[in-house]
Amino acid sequence: MADPIVLPPRLDLSSVPAVLTELTARPADESLVLDASQVVHFGALGMQVILSAFKTAGDRIQLINVSDKVLEQMRWMGMTPETIAEVAT
Repeated sequence: MADPIVLPPRLDLSSVPAVLTELTARPADESLVLDASQVVHFGALGMQVILSAFKTAGDRIQLINVSDKVLEQMRWMGMTPETIAEVAT
């Protein structure tokens, strides 16, 4: 398995371009692990990028170390790690 991609503290408009660059730099057949341990703000644009990554990677992607604060922000957008993972299937 490849090294995790550590998501930035703010997953929003300012950080999404760098996250996209890192995601697209990985080989298409490589498993992805997205580490959310540093995230304190999970914005809607960040959610779109994560959903797109899950849709593209299918069952080769994981979101790990999601804090309670980020879980709450996801719920505000009607999402949970489980519903995000459903996008991959």
